[in-house]
Amino acid sequence: MPPTLKHGKICHVELPATDLERSASFYERVFDWHGRRHPGGAITFDDSTGEVSGHWVPGRAPADPGVLIYIWVDDIDVAIDRVRAEGCEIVQGVGADPGELTARFRDPGGNIIGLYEEPRD
Repeated sequence: MPPTLKHGKICHVELPATDLERSASFYERVFDWHGRRHPGGAITFDDSTGEVSGHWVPGRAPADPGVLIYIWVDDIDVAIDRVRAEGCEIVQGVGADPGELTARFRDPGGNIIGLYEEPRD
C-alpha cells in the first residue's frame, strides 16, 4: 500500500549521523524501520508504517534538541529498555510532560528524539 499523500504530512526526515550503519541498525532493531543501503554508502529508511521516509546525513551536527520528532511506540517502558540496551542515553524520562507519556533519548548520531505512547484511560 502506498503512503498517504496529504498536504501538511511529515514525509521525509534527515537525521544527522556520525556512523551511518550504526544509526541505521539502531533504528531497525529498536523501531522496526526498514533501511535501504545504496551504492556509494547512502542509507535511506522507511518507518515501520511505510508512511515516513528519510535518510541519515553524515557530517551534519545534531540539534540539541532543535526540531524534535517523536516516534510512536506501543509501550514506552519497553522502548526505553530497548534504547538503553543499544547503549543510548535517555535524556528525559517519562513524566516530564504532564498528561503525556513521553520520553527523549540521544540516538547514535547525537540527535535528541522523542518517544510517545498514547495515554490509556
